[in-house]
Amino acid sequence: MSAFVVTGTDTDIGKTVFAAGLAGALEAHYWKPVQAGLEEGGDRAQVARLAGLPADKVLPEAYRLATPCSPHRAAAIDGVAIDPARLALPDQRPLVVEGAGGALVPLGGDLLYADMFARWALPVIVVARTGLGTINHALLTIEALRSRGVPIHGVAFVGEAVEDSEATICRIGGAKRLGRLPILATLDVATLAAAFSAAFDLTDFA
Repeated sequence: MSAFVVTGTDTDIGKTVFAAGLAGALEAHYWKPVQAGLEEGGDRAQVARLAGLPADKVLPEAYRLATPCSPHRAAAIDGVAIDPARLALPDQRPLVVEGAGGALVPLGGDLLYADMFARWALPVIVVARTGLGTINHALLTIEALRSRGVPIHGVAFVGEAVEDSEATICRIGGAKRLGRLPILATLDVATLAAAFSAAFDLTDFA
């Protein structure tokens, strides 16, 4: 494994928890290039708490924006413009890169996260919830990525098991079904590591 991008079908669906589990399981570096919203330290702080990685493997963001909203708006509120040149991939490997919200979240002007994914040319893991509406959201995300030539590594689900939705998304979307991370009553390094190991086959990320 060299590097993966983790994106989601929406916000607040468990993408950061999955990214933390993946980074911890692979002993990879973690990087979220743009953080919008700094409550409790942002997603980098959450990953640092959950992944069990050395501090030097949780890389600093290119942009830390105060307002918890779409990066393009958070940047405007902070009076900055997101420069794609500052979003060049770090050299460290292995690497897990986490986007913000969904694949079509704007970074500024007409630049979307999916456009950055295409520039990075890394395999993308789509994180999808299992609740109502996920088929539409997941298939739209897959289609948007494919239209830009973004390689899709597979789909990782978060939530209670819903066999029909999970199977339908991967069949129609033509994407590998990587596994499903359940909602954990207690979320810490140990419980996440155990759940991730049970839910996913690490050879799929080799």
